[in-house]
Amino acid sequence: MLDYLRRNVTEWLERSLESYYPVVFIDCVHIKEHRKRSVDTEAFYVVLAVKEDKTREVLGIFNKPTESALGCGEMLHDLYERGVGKIGLICADGLKGLDDVVSEVFPGTSLQRCTTHLKRNILSDVRNGDKGDVADDLRQVFRTGDRNYTVEQAWSEWQQFCAKWGKYYRCIKRRGEDASYKAYFTYLNYDHRIQSMIYTTNWIERLQKDFRRVTRMRGAMPNEESVILLMGKTAMDKKSYLRQVPRIDLDRTLFPDE
Repeated sequence: MLDYLRRNVTEWLERSLESYYPVVFIDCVHIKEHRKRSVDTEAFYVVLAVKEDKTREVLGIFNKPTESALGCGEMLHDLYERGVGKIGLICADGLKGLDDVVSEVFPGTSLQRCTTHLKRNILSDVRNGDKGDVADDLRQVFRTGDRNYTVEQAWSEWQQFCAKWGKYYRCIKRRGEDASYKAYFTYLNYDHRIQSMIYTTNWIERLQKDFRRVTRMRGAMPNEESVILLMGKTAMDKKSYLRQVPRIDLDRTLFPDE
């Protein structure tokens, strides 16, 4: 039975993929794993895509010791080798150098950095008494659903936010001086009715809760293969992904007419 499951998951992870995916989300879950005589927490990347028929599909699961742009590059090359020729938009965490990796493997693909990760990182650096006000200001900066809110306006709002709170927090001031943060506003280039679906990796984080649950039941996993086996079986059984995502095809850049 175990050999059958191992073969089934391996074939699924190595299967051929479609040539075009409108949206791809990349994030990682950290799982405890035995390494030699110790237990270490390692990163397992998950790649989740929205297909042209509006259903979702896990394209791959990859083990990398730590999160890095290099690791993401290896994953993207794997997708390319398995048949992916074009991706409309990639939404991922704010790994340094990721934009270069994406443009190298899939030229022309836009990158949206996850706004949820950014908000969490910022809020973790501010005092408890300021968290509420900072969170309110961030919601104003990262607005969705407003057809009149442009990338230029959002960048101006971001600069004002960083200037306001940068007086008290040097880490926020530095962010305001970094042009790479423009990648957090890519979502505003798309139809306002789908912006809330594409500016965060929250969809993939829901899947990660399932991964954590099945691995936690078994304690620290004995090795990398056992983790990927459990995660792969969980992803394969995700029946909810067979349901179409409503309205996401309203954006004709990502879902062009036939």
